[in-house]
Amino acid sequence: METCTITVKDVAKYLGVHTDTIYDLVREGTLPHIRFGRKILFSKEAIDEWVREKASTSVVRKGGE
Repeated sequence: METCTITVKDVAKYLGVHTDTIYDLVREGTLPHIRFGRKILFSKEAIDEWVREKASTSVVRKGGE
């Protein structure tokens, strides 16, 4: 199985956030990543899984409940 790796810029574009947000999530240890020296890469599959986990734990309240 071939793993597709993407850059900080690509992840930011994919998630629709600023690159600073991605760096913050990496610094917090929240976002799964691979570090090669100073270079930070991400597995697209791991990012997709992270998004699914976040979506399943998010609760949307309607009507002030």
